[in-house]
Amino acid sequence: MRFMIIVPGGAETEGGAMPTERQLADMTAYNEAMLAAGVFVTGEGLHPTSRGARVHYTPDGAVTVTDGPFTEAKEIVAGFSIIDVSSKEEAIEWLRKWPRSTADDFTLELRQVFDDADFGEAFTPELQEREARMREQAARAAAQG
Repeated sequence: MRFMIIVPGGAETEGGAMPTERQLADMTAYNEAMLAAGVFVTGEGLHPTSRGARVHYTPDGAVTVTDGPFTEAKEIVAGFSIIDVSSKEEAIEWLRKWPRSTADDFTLELRQVFDDADFGEAFTPELQEREARMREQAARAAAQG
């Protein structure tokens, strides 16, 4: 089972504050522990919303692009990790080990990632094959840099 750990943002991350050396070292050690346990898939930090955009689609086909920052957003995502574990309980155990140096008071969100089987019959063998080809191509492109 794959899970996404969603890391919240706030005034500091939205202001462009970068992590300290200790925070980076603690997160690296945490990610290394997950890698050694065979559960770490990937993890990344995100730039502030001021460097992003939102794209809104309406039923009539209109597309509206709004550049950040998104000051009206109640919850900002500052980063994420993807882990592959055997259960939600195992994922929660990894969250319990999250480095406390990253913030004084914070909440992580845990969300399960859909697997192919979750889509049922709608995910036909033809679509599964196309998806597999696309993922292989994306992996090759990423490996080439």
